[in-house]
Amino acid sequence: MFQGTERQALQLSLFEQQPISKSKIVNVASVRQLSPFRYPGGKTWLVPIVREWLQQRDKKPAELVEVFAGGGIIGLTAAQERLADHVTMIELDPDVASVWLTILSGDAEWLAEKILGFELTVLNAHEAIEKPFSDTKERAFQTILRNRICHGGILAHGSGFLKHGENGKGIASRWYPETLAKRIRYIMTFRDRITFIEGDGLCHLRNVAKIPDVAFFIDPPYTAPGKRAGKRLYNFFEINHEELFDIVSTLNGDFMMTYDDAGSVREMAEARGFFVSHVLMKGTHHNKMFELLVTPCEHIL
Repeated sequence: MFQGTERQALQLSLFEQQPISKSKIVNVASVRQLSPFRYPGGKTWLVPIVREWLQQRDKKPAELVEVFAGGGIIGLTAAQERLADHVTMIELDPDVASVWLTILSGDAEWLAEKILGFELTVLNAHEAIEKPFSDTKERAFQTILRNRICHGGILAHGSGFLKHGENGKGIASRWYPETLAKRIRYIMTFRDRITFIEGDGLCHLRNVAKIPDVAFFIDPPYTAPGKRAGKRLYNFFEINHEELFDIVSTLNGDFMMTYDDAGSVREMAEARGFFVSHVLMKGTHHNKMFELLVTPCEHIL
């Protein structure tokens, strides 16, 4: 953790920069779309703030760790824009993990071709999803297919196919095979800058807590007390938030955590001397709302 004069020096150096306004909603259309996922709770809207957070450092971090990777937009952006020397993405969900393992391996081109060659109909979709997968790349295709044709991109058990979608297109509303293949192939061009770990983000945090020159982006599932969206959105939604905050308090590196706005989150952060800020965003139904950013000090906010 940053302590004493180190924290003060960081604050002074970063406050010399002009921060992004938290009162203006980021137009996600202005952010390059790198991920093949439609991910509930995705952080495309936060990319400009994370970019500024990393760019305002005196020295580029040797590593950015995205602890709960999900759709991976933060890690992908950091790798593509070289905002850190290397990026590590961690995800526990085996379905989501299968996609990243495939894209970041020699099977990425297979996945791109599989998507391009798939004839999307309701019958074909059911057959493809219900067919037992034989390996990681087959699981990855099933995951991308479900993500793109299920309501809200939700992969949690019980999520159903889109019925009407945009302009009555139904399951085809979010199925863009050429775009998906293009994104996968583009990620292939910088995948050597990314390490993917299928596993528990909290365990990894403990293992690297004392390593210097590492920045951490931490976006846990929405399961803080009073906020139950995580159970509906994710298969792996349970997390001990007090434990997470305790681990984060031991980090030598800088960090940014994002949370749904809840009083319990503010209390956990303030009890550990973290700085809490609100940033304006648009919800799923285009309603304006605030999300919490938790950082070790008031640097870019």
